[in-house]
Amino acid sequence: MSTTIQVSEKLQQELSKHKLYSKETYEEVIWDLMEDSHELDEETKKELAQARLEIKEGKYHTMEEVKKELGF
Repeated sequence: MSTTIQVSEKLQQELSKHKLYSKETYEEVIWDLMEDSHELDEETKKELAQARLEIKEGKYHTMEEVKKELGF
């Protein structure tokens, strides 16, 4: 069953900004926004913390280093 909801013109404009393509429906936009707002799981949080630590410690390669190593 579908239903109609009222949104302000301002909200409609904001939703339009989030469209990935012109024919994307507002329902698709709202689903994408809801998915993006979900909490990260603990494993992902730990991996992000570890990655930040490695960057602080200088344990990373620049794009130029990677290109050189791969022969680009």
